[in-house]
Amino acid sequence: MPREKITSDRIGRPSGHFAQAIAVEARGRLVFISGMTSKGADGSVVSVGDIEAQTRQMCENVKAAVEAAGGTMADICRVDVYVRSMRDFDTIHKVRREYFPEPPPASTMVEVSGFTNPTT
Repeated sequence: MPREKITSDRIGRPSGHFAQAIAVEARGRLVFISGMTSKGADGSVVSVGDIEAQTRQMCENVKAAVEAAGGTMADICRVDVYVRSMRDFDTIHKVRREYFPEPPPASTMVEVSGFTNPTT
């Protein structure tokens, strides 16, 4: 299902690997993926303290979920990201470029004070 990147010159250019907006035909099946962290298949948090490796694990988890539903990373239209520090913005988007093809999904990134597991 092709996605269409929507842009407006009345909105500032995205500062990372995400689109201002994405349009997609609303037909077929929609899949909603719950929040993913950097837990491996065994349930343990991988690469504690390494945001690049943790972002890669999170992307692999999302990829596994979307593929289990019959889709690909190119089918994802929106991503919400919660981070402990906005200092990690550039590193996170570096990894996202490896996983999300053009046009990238619409996205919001928010800095939060904690997660359900303190090591994620």
